[in-house]
Amino acid sequence: MDGLKYPVFKTYMVQYIMQQPWKVRLHIAERAEKTIFFKLANQIIQEILSGRLLHGTRLPGSRTLADELGINRKTVQLVYEDLEAQGWLVSKARQGTFVSEHLPDLKSESKTSSTYALLEKTEPSMQQRQEPVIKNDGIPDTRLIPYELFSRAYRRALIRVTRQQIMGYGDPQGSLELRQALLNMLSMERFIRASLDHICVVRGSQMGIFLAARILAKQRPKGQVIIVEQWSYPPAVETFLSNHYQVIQVRLDQNGLDTEHLAELLEIHNVAAVYTTPHHQYPTTVSMSMDRRLKLLELSKAFDFYIIEDDYDHEFHYDSRPIPPLISLPSSEKVIHIGSLSKVFAPSLRVGYVVADLNTIQAMCQDILLIDKQGNSITELAIAELMQQGEIKRHTRKMRKVYQGRRDFAVQLFQQTFQDNVEFMTPAGGMALWVKFNFSYQPHYTELLMSLHIDSEYSFGSKPQKASLPYFYIRFGFAALSEIEMTQIIEQLYQGFNHVHV
Repeated sequence: MDGLKYPVFKTYMVQYIMQQPWKVRLHIAERAEKTIFFKLANQIIQEILSGRLLHGTRLPGSRTLADELGINRKTVQLVYEDLEAQGWLVSKARQGTFVSEHLPDLKSESKTSSTYALLEKTEPSMQQRQEPVIKNDGIPDTRLIPYELFSRAYRRALIRVTRQQIMGYGDPQGSLELRQALLNMLSMERFIRASLDHICVVRGSQMGIFLAARILAKQRPKGQVIIVEQWSYPPAVETFLSNHYQVIQVRLDQNGLDTEHLAELLEIHNVAAVYTTPHHQYPTTVSMSMDRRLKLLELSKAFDFYIIEDDYDHEFHYDSRPIPPLISLPSSEKVIHIGSLSKVFAPSLRVGYVVADLNTIQAMCQDILLIDKQGNSITELAIAELMQQGEIKRHTRKMRKVYQGRRDFAVQLFQQTFQDNVEFMTPAGGMALWVKFNFSYQPHYTELLMSLHIDSEYSFGSKPQKASLPYFYIRFGFAALSEIEMTQIIEQLYQGFNHVHV
């Protein structure tokens, strides 16, 4: 008889714990954080640290909590997922979400976004030392990453490299699996005719730019010129200057790089390469017209210079099919095409690629052996699997819809808020708006823009406009912001830009 009582008692206790006699309630209205996501995440962390939420405590379901707080259910789900990834919470199938029994160490886990937001109030010096200010110039929303798919792919990749004993130095050109997956994608989606030997995997597009500049510097006489667009990507410009190039600007308009002005520059300068972002020009977001693309390739052949094509966010084009990249067009023998998967998922993914002629790729591999001999075989295998299974394409298609909706919302909100004091062309694609304000730049705007992670510095590290001009520009990244977050930031811009002007 006694043997029957224990399982009955155990079952009763499990049901009691799961039911919880008192309902967990949370309150976030008075919190000072800027976003609902951080308000809720930090409130939960604070309740755990205070001891109010003990380990094993079951939290309300996402729908229930969203209804109680009057917020979007997706926000609650994202907070739960983020805190689970950090170790604060644990989810159990068909049971719910619980406070973890093994909480993270704040000292070692303080790099997480939610913990940073919490520490900002109690330890500002730590926050200032450890968290860099990252400009939102068009970054992806990392909260929307399919973490479960990633974790499974990484787990299988780790098992594979361990069992097959391939944890040693990787191929400097990148794993065969990832290059094959990239080749399939480039051929089917971007009309690029290449082979495995013409593809090199790099740690993001910036590494590709650096390698291209280094190789051309060795191949060409010193003192040569690299031409960049009138407003250009500052890290690329700094890379060219560090390799002792003279950097000259070519004019830019609503159709992209001005090829007539380029032809004039080519007549008087010994040009090694032209660096361009033709698909969604950085920072203005304009797309280079097809006639100018063909003209640029024609000039490359006639004047014997390379074209460094930075195709950093090709996947996100909304209003029509993406224009084929330069390297897919006739006379593209001297195009060095640089792409990245970082915009699809997160900047920290650091997976990019270069497509170029065989001599350029071989030279890149030699330089990679000097700076990145190990490579990252686990990440490459995981990404290759996700590409081969179609998961990356599905995620990209989903994000394209999300980002297009956010673009449209940002356009409407800027127009409603600033009315005649703002001008911009709605970009056909990309992850940012190039916004012109019809009043002069004031010194205190700099601090305001920095606090909102918005940049207005693009050309050679200095502002492309002076305070004396009756207008100025910003590049406003919309992809990483929810509608609530965008509303808050644009309202802060409106208030900070002084009602005298607005």
